[in-house]
Amino acid sequence: MSGLFAALFSVFAWIGSIIDPLCGPVGVFRWFGSGTLLACGDAGWGDEIAYGFLITASLAIATLPVGLVVGFFIALAKQSNEKSLRLAANIYTTIFRGLPELLTLFIVYYGMQILVQQFLATLGYEGPVEINAFVAGMIALGVVFSAYCSEVLLSAFKAIPHGQYEAGDALGFHRAKTMRLIILPQLVRIALPGLGNLWMALLKDTALVSVVGLPDILRQTGVAARVTKHAFEFFGIACILFLVLAMVSSVAFSALERWTKRAEMSR
Repeated sequence: MSGLFAALFSVFAWIGSIIDPLCGPVGVFRWFGSGTLLACGDAGWGDEIAYGFLITASLAIATLPVGLVVGFFIALAKQSNEKSLRLAANIYTTIFRGLPELLTLFIVYYGMQILVQQFLATLGYEGPVEINAFVAGMIALGVVFSAYCSEVLLSAFKAIPHGQYEAGDALGFHRAKTMRLIILPQLVRIALPGLGNLWMALLKDTALVSVVGLPDILRQTGVAARVTKHAFEFFGIACILFLVLAMVSSVAFSALERWTKRAEMSR
């Protein structure tokens, strides 16, 4: 399994080296950082920071669909007629909204290793087990994001009139088709502002994975700051990179909101 993830990372790293906005062929560091601490190659720390930028963006993007899918089903469970489903969903959201994100990351990263080690020991395997830090970070951030996401989606579900479901029944749609054609488009439009805020929080929370050794923006700039003794400069670069991600995300979500409003008006 570790070999598979290593191979996938190699492929993503090769693709990222081509479209890298920092140290790629037309990267910012390559054009403007030559001769400075941000130079690409052996002369500076540009490559390391660019790799950290790629890891941070990849982790957030990989976590988003996981959190959305799990959060969607948790929101469905919260409004289910089955009492046990509602109870389980409420326990889930209470736990992962109440625990600090860093503690959740530690539980997933170290706890999964212990559980897998014990399971394999029952099968006779006594070798070392190491959980991939990227996967652990994606799972930990995904469950936290899904807990908050379920509340946003639940509020959006409640904002949709019950007559919309009845309209689907009147047209002879199955409940799944009603959900796909009638409910989901309205759900996305209503929930999008709240999901945009959660995405911004997710971007910031990716910095937590640096404590388990994943070379994200914060870890790479931290190493560079300790080695070069230029802490202000490198942590300033980290601030700028996170703000760039936030601004690009803000523009993307604003465009999505405009698109959903136009789609709603044209119906």
